[in-house]
Amino acid sequence: MANLSVRKLDDNTYERLRVRAAQHGVSMEEEARRILKQATSAPERIGDLFLKYFGPANGVVLELPPRKPHEPVDLSQ
Repeated sequence: MANLSVRKLDDNTYERLRVRAAQHGVSMEEEARRILKQATSAPERIGDLFLKYFGPANGVVLELPPRKPHEPVDLSQ
């Protein structure tokens, strides 16, 4: 596994990471790993990402325009 060292981390960020790790009952190193993994992972479904930023919880309600049913394609020829 790879290692990462973070230099020049300001005191405020360090303290917030310490508090967040304590709230989750893990070490600061584990908390940093979790944050990095979440920040660099794609969502399982792209629709989940869409809903996070544009869904009803954010005041965006999109209505699909009405559509007429189409005739099935004839593949017998």
